[in-house]
Amino acid sequence: MSGSSQILCLLLLVLLGGFFSFAEISLAAANKIRLSAMAEDGIKGAQTALRIKTNPGRYFSVIQICTNMVAILGGIVGESIFSPYFAFAYRYIMPPAIADNAGFITSFLIITLAFVIFSDLLPKRLSMNNPEKNAIFCVRPMGFLSKILGPLVWILEGISNGLMRLLGIPLKPRDKITTNDILASVIAGGNAGVIAPGEQAVIENVFNLENRPVTTAMTARESVVYVTIDQDEQSVRKTINKNTHHHILVCNEDIDHVIGCIDSKDILHRLLDGKSISVTEQGLIKPVQFVPDTLTLSEILEVFQRSREDFAVVINEYALVVGVLTLEDVMSTVMGDLVLTPEESQIVERDENSWLVDGATPTVDLVYTLELDELPDSQNYETVAGFMMYMLRKIPKRTDRIDWSGYRFEVIDVDANKVDQVLVTRLKGSEPPKAALDARPS
Repeated sequence: MSGSSQILCLLLLVLLGGFFSFAEISLAAANKIRLSAMAEDGIKGAQTALRIKTNPGRYFSVIQICTNMVAILGGIVGESIFSPYFAFAYRYIMPPAIADNAGFITSFLIITLAFVIFSDLLPKRLSMNNPEKNAIFCVRPMGFLSKILGPLVWILEGISNGLMRLLGIPLKPRDKITTNDILASVIAGGNAGVIAPGEQAVIENVFNLENRPVTTAMTARESVVYVTIDQDEQSVRKTINKNTHHHILVCNEDIDHVIGCIDSKDILHRLLDGKSISVTEQGLIKPVQFVPDTLTLSEILEVFQRSREDFAVVINEYALVVGVLTLEDVMSTVMGDLVLTPEESQIVERDENSWLVDGATPTVDLVYTLELDELPDSQNYETVAGFMMYMLRKIPKRTDRIDWSGYRFEVIDVDANKVDQVLVTRLKGSEPPKAALDARPS
């Protein structure tokens, strides 16, 4: 074989090696869901690619056989092409025996680099660009090779399947899509501009429902509107007139003895009919459902679905009322900034390095806004006010502050031992590790 024929043969082997690497990574990176959608759209070859993706053993066996054959042939052909020339050149500067070895090593390195770059790295990187389309392109020629190498593939598959059974490894891959996988795809879509920021936030909030307790979305005890069974009509009217809630609790003496609730629609109907409003009147008070404060928002949605109700009273382990929750509260948590006005927001960004935070803000919202991993010992509190109390180890007072994880948390407003406002500031030039903790009461 002439030198030019050998070089042409070597180039062909490099290209073949590149095609096999391209075909291997394309199918491995192809997404089943996208291939299924392409098959439903009638794209030719998508169904075949999906079938091979489901059972890829034969496909990859063919690729491995061809890749190894190409690599071995490339080494043989390349060594015979370049070694004599390099050995001849090296004889001018070193003894013949050493020159022959140096020529072989140089030839080996050049052939290896050529195959690594053009038959491995470059094709694999190219295959990651639209892998589903690339997999569809590759399945037909690979199917032809599979038929030619059928007997050899059958033998290799039998040996490999036997070894996998011996080791207790399942023959078919078990596809398992986790929440983190979906969220990673959503974040990637947001970074690429495919998903709008608002849409990304809603999707993330939906997946966070199972991690958020009901206490992060409920109306807290001190803000719950209620009337007592012994209030007169004028007092009840005044309470209803000052508040626009859809449900108003009816209690016996105090909020911890809930009898039921009044629906604002029923009150409106009575007013339109010219009737009086009396909480003792039969039929006006409706029963309420009680739920523990340990439920998550995902679980409370299931409760609402089963009961066909959209209102619940949240109680703690001591049967004390800690708040009330409506379906609208849960949906507001999901929709986030899409439905909340700036006045309703619990976290107000003053500038890129400071935030004004309501003390009742759930810590999960603060963690998300500041892009933190987790607050220290977060199982011991639920709100920013609770975080300050836990870290300070005392009832917070105005100007009390702590520095943690590169942020300063300073109490700026307190009302009767209740933390109303906290100023969070990113410390300049300070980026301590998130595990570091430096709490300093002032």
